[in-house]
Amino acid sequence: MPVRALPQNPSLPHLKYQAKDLLKGHAAHDAAAAQRIREFHPRWAEASDEEIFAVRFRLSDAQVAIAREYGFASWARLKRRVEKPRQSDQLSLPHHERIEDPIFCRGVELIDAGDVEGLRAHLKKYPNLSRQRVEFEGGNYFRNPTLLEFTAENPVRHGKLPNNIVEVVEVIVDAGVEQAALNDTLMLVATGSVPRECGVQAPLIDLLGARGADPNGAAQAAAVLFEIEAVKALIHRGARMTLPIAAALGKLEGAQGLLPAADRGQRHLALAVAAQYGHTDIVRLMLDAGEDPNRFNPVGGHSHSTPLHEAAGNGHLDTVKLLVARGARIDIKDILWGGTPAGWAQHASRKEVEKYLRRLEQKEAE
Repeated sequence: MPVRALPQNPSLPHLKYQAKDLLKGHAAHDAAAAQRIREFHPRWAEASDEEIFAVRFRLSDAQVAIAREYGFASWARLKRRVEKPRQSDQLSLPHHERIEDPIFCRGVELIDAGDVEGLRAHLKKYPNLSRQRVEFEGGNYFRNPTLLEFTAENPVRHGKLPNNIVEVVEVIVDAGVEQAALNDTLMLVATGSVPRECGVQAPLIDLLGARGADPNGAAQAAAVLFEIEAVKALIHRGARMTLPIAAALGKLEGAQGLLPAADRGQRHLALAVAAQYGHTDIVRLMLDAGEDPNRFNPVGGHSHSTPLHEAAGNGHLDTVKLLVARGARIDIKDILWGGTPAGWAQHASRKEVEKYLRRLEQKEAE
């Protein structure tokens, strides 16, 4: 799920109260608290609700989860940010304006200008620069990028890319980059709106794939974020067809064939993805396989919401009706904004879905 944004002038006592509230949620066996712990505390990343509720959860554990929920690696890092903020902590600034290293900053400026020769000379002058990383905190991705990741314009900084961005990427890759940087850049390109809108998403996918980037993680992330053309390009580059990808593409027969060998994480994500796309037959397939419609979606799959939230917010009435018929609760609130599925439908102007869910809410209230 997206991390929470710190207020302009964060209060450490208020953050401590939030940790205590999470501690109380754990003690009360609240499902939303378990979801937050699972996503933001590394010790319980793979744990079930029952396993989380069974452990002794201390205030220090809650503080770790709160810190990571705000995009900081530890409570100590969050405390430092509150007490002694730096230039890189100014979340209102675009990332390139938060860079404190002038040499790295100049590299990003050359990327943004599409200055291939200037960038090549800069990388030659500073031979370790192509592998160097800068650190950003307060976000849920783009936390430790190299120069290469800046070529994806994701997160959005300018809303555009230079016309020769493919050549710019080649220059950086030729200077020497780590495998992780290749993989991360491919994922940013595949899930980014700016590369798509600029018509360079597919060429960049081809280039990065040809230079050794792994297409598999990027394909699944792109499927979750509605970047279907990127998914298809990544499959062309060798990405495996998985159950969640088949669910996103609406391939019922493919999903049926992949289901028996899929692990529980893949099944959980497949239900979430099928619901957000409104592929009702695949939602039915996953429910028949035993998936719970009332679980929060998995990490990496809009985990602040349930399948019913996603189906409602995207206007898929048939899917909404199926989920409700199979026991999906209409009163569960999402973790970030506290909205019910009907509230999501209202916010997205899905009037038919909202009308249906409001009618059910009224019946439950009578």
